[in-house]
Amino acid sequence: MGAIPMGDRKISVGLCGFGIVGQGVYDHLTRKRKLLAEQLGADISLARVAVRDKSKKRDVEIDLSLITEDSLSVATDPEIDVVCELMGGTGLALEIVTRALVAGKIVVTANKALLCDHGKELLAAAQEHGGHLLFEASVAGGIPVIKAIREGLIINDFSRIDGILNGTCNYILTRMANEGLSYQEILAEAKALGFAEADESLDVDGIDAAHKAVVLAYLAYGKWADLEEVRLDGITRVNQEDIRFAEDNGYAVKLIASVERERQSKALYVSVLPALVPKSSSLGSVDGVFNAISIHGDVVGETVYIGPGAGRHATSSAVISDIVDAVKLLIFGGPEGRFPFLDPAPKNGNELEIAGPVEVHSRYYVRMRVDDRPGVMAEIASILASREVSLASVTQKEVGVDAERVSLIITTHMTSEKAIMETIDDLGNLDSVQGSPMTMPIRDFGE
Repeated sequence: MGAIPMGDRKISVGLCGFGIVGQGVYDHLTRKRKLLAEQLGADISLARVAVRDKSKKRDVEIDLSLITEDSLSVATDPEIDVVCELMGGTGLALEIVTRALVAGKIVVTANKALLCDHGKELLAAAQEHGGHLLFEASVAGGIPVIKAIREGLIINDFSRIDGILNGTCNYILTRMANEGLSYQEILAEAKALGFAEADESLDVDGIDAAHKAVVLAYLAYGKWADLEEVRLDGITRVNQEDIRFAEDNGYAVKLIASVERERQSKALYVSVLPALVPKSSSLGSVDGVFNAISIHGDVVGETVYIGPGAGRHATSSAVISDIVDAVKLLIFGGPEGRFPFLDPAPKNGNELEIAGPVEVHSRYYVRMRVDDRPGVMAEIASILASREVSLASVTQKEVGVDAERVSLIITTHMTSEKAIMETIDDLGNLDSVQGSPMTMPIRDFGE
């Protein structure tokens, strides 16, 4: 590689996990080691790599003397300055991160599930023991949204953050819209192409996006929401009727993660829901596996970030960005120095309440299959009136060869989430309605 111009400082990095992302981090750090040394004045040395199985074949060449199967030894090695947790999960990964932070190390992680479940305690451990926890890669892969919130938009108070945070769901919904295929057909192809996992539930049920939404809520408002407090639904019930209705009315169906302060109560609402999004909005035209995040600040207005949300290179880029921040901290801040934007509790969010369904308002789309006979519409209208839900439009279509039932799509004027949930329950109990109606908010984003 030749001589590396640098200062006297050498920063040792340990990787725990050597899958797709870990190999990407190793590859890019190795190839760009000289360039980073010139920019930082210090050499970033990959000192140890922890793997589950040493015999496993990998895509990158690595000195076998660097490999260990003892990941805890990497976390506690006093010679290692920065520990990268890239294993995933919340078992061993939690122990590795905790031990490294208690040892006063800087930890870099891409593990959104770990942060969602244990972020509050991990950041407290970092504060108590002089460590740091950096997690740019945990949300939206290669999009530097965490840095944007912590640094570039630090002067702003945020009214809302909305995002497409799961590329698998966006890929499926995009192909449903473009090709007219069913959810099940596209999911099978997405698995074959590697865009969806063998167990797709974390993606399509919205859980992956919910983990990321919890992290965004903390960053923007200083509040750790429990996963159970996230209003959550996935895309498994979206069908071609929903897609066609959206297309005919200037919308796209997207899985939208939202973190917002309710205007009246100021309570915090965190949700991941399929939604009708205007095609003219910043998120409405983002297709394929791309992620996108729209942030509304009181000073800057709306800023939008679009890019690849997953994969070796996108996630590696974010991990290496955190490693570089760690190096800067060690060089310029010293072992006891702290960067204010890296500290826990960026805002006094502990006083924030989580918004209940009665505080959340939106327009809604409702699709149901009903008996094709006189009086059914009157029953439905009566239920809406009893819940004080105002009807905006009604569309009725025949359902294939089923002469006894029709598909009924209604939209509402602004109403509370509580009212629409109760309305859906009431409609589902009618003998004239087959199954539970499908509903999603109509997100106009202030347009």
